[in-house]
Amino acid sequence: MDNKAIIIFLVIGIVAGFLASFIVGGGGILRYLISGVLGSFVGGFLLSVTGINLGIGNKLASQVVTSTIGAIVVVLLARLIG
Repeated sequence: MDNKAIIIFLVIGIVAGFLASFIVGGGGILRYLISGVLGSFVGGFLLSVTGINLGIGNKLASQVVTSTIGAIVVVLLARLIG
C-alpha cells in the first residue's frame, strides 16, 4: 500500500467515523478515526456475508457508506460492552 492509499483510507475512516458519531453520538477526531477504520472492516465483512449490494455506482461513496455502517455497529457494540 502506498502513502496515497493509506491517506485515502484514513480520510474515509475519519468521514465514516464522523457520520457514525453524528447518527449515534460521540465525538473527537481520534474516535472518528478509530471507529471509521474499524468500521470499514466490520462494514465490509457484514455486507459481504449477508450478500447486500448497496447499488452505489461511485466507488468512493460506496466505501464511505460501507464504513459508516460498520462504524455505527462498532460504536453500538462498544457502548454495550463498556
